[in-house]
Amino acid sequence: MIKAFDNSDLYSLNRSTYVNLRWIAFIGQLVSIFFVQFILNFKFNYIPCLVAISLGVITNIYLQFKIKENQIDNQISLIYLLYDILQLGILFFLTGGIRNPFIFLIIIPAVFSSQYLSIKSSLILVIFTIASILILTFFYRELPHPGEIHFHVPDYYLYAIPLSILIGLLFLVYFAIKFGEQSRKRKKAYDKIQELMSKENELLSLGGQAAAAAHSLGTPLSTILLTAKELQKDFANDLKLKRDLDLLVSQSNRCSEILKKLSLNPKIRDDFLNMDLDLSDYIYEIVKSFQEISHKKFEVSTENFTNKIKIGKSSEIIYGLRNFIGNANKFSKSKISIALSNFDNTTLIKILDDGKGFPKDLIKKDMLGEPYIRTFKNTDSQKQGLGLGTFIGKTLLEKNSASVMFKNSEITGGGEVTIKWDNKDLKQI
Repeated sequence: MIKAFDNSDLYSLNRSTYVNLRWIAFIGQLVSIFFVQFILNFKFNYIPCLVAISLGVITNIYLQFKIKENQIDNQISLIYLLYDILQLGILFFLTGGIRNPFIFLIIIPAVFSSQYLSIKSSLILVIFTIASILILTFFYRELPHPGEIHFHVPDYYLYAIPLSILIGLLFLVYFAIKFGEQSRKRKKAYDKIQELMSKENELLSLGGQAAAAAHSLGTPLSTILLTAKELQKDFANDLKLKRDLDLLVSQSNRCSEILKKLSLNPKIRDDFLNMDLDLSDYIYEIVKSFQEISHKKFEVSTENFTNKIKIGKSSEIIYGLRNFIGNANKFSKSKISIALSNFDNTTLIKILDDGKGFPKDLIKKDMLGEPYIRTFKNTDSQKQGLGLGTFIGKTLLEKNSASVMFKNSEITGGGEVTIKWDNKDLKQI
């Protein structure tokens, strides 16, 4: 999974944001140097510091005006961030090294980048930062100070500074990498949702085009059918030709029936697509579609379901319910049970299967419903997925005011998905 992400275009920095941050940094460096030299009158050789800052300004001008891409790719970002650490290292070397009170700023490039760049690039920046801190611990020029006072600290305190900075660096980078990884996973998953919903709209569009085609094909098909019937009359005594003409007429009639179903005739409509339905109607229609392609047994229980709240057709609810019923069909051994029930304020749908159930390590960590996850247990690789379908189904249903819970059933031992709506929310869908 990491390798797949390493090759992804998700690893990049926003150019305008990065450029603005560098301008702020350079201005802050210049203000600090001039304040120490001319306001505090702490005399030190500040010219090399100005040279280092000037080189950074030149690189930022080049980045702002010569690089046109709004997103800087991983490799270029790594080069610029390495330079930023080097430039900060030079400034700190000239102004007290590890004793400089602003030394913590040297970890910012590595922490900032770890949320956006690949793990490999982040590790390179962390290693380079650690090396810079260690060098600045032992090699540096005096910290600027007034002539009559010289700043001294005990060695144990001096060595505690880099240790605390290194601990902070590793801690912040680790969490930035984890948050960045989760952010990229969710972005990919949400893009997948958009792709699926786009395909759903395309299918609806194709349905309209099919109806238009049916309307256009009606006239030529009628002509073919009429001509075939006339030929039947003319060649009624020719048995061989009559069989062919009978076949032509029967197939023409069949085509006519198919086109009639596709037409936009208001007398012929698909009630499931055009009428407001309650949740039991949704479930029955979805189960019916699975029964046509599956040999497994589906049981739908509505004994405790009296809620007849009508909701408009929602492709999101259909896809979400279909996703969980499809997963139950996929992982069950022979039976899928669906129970609908309602109370005064809530409506529940429970989907159970008699399979092996959800991986216990994912349930314990409450990871079900997250995208791009894998169990550590050995399972059937053909059935094992990345959790993307579950994430999409859960997200679509939650978008429509539902809450989704996962556990292993005490009755069947398989997976159990509970989908819950507050009735007041259901009425507003």
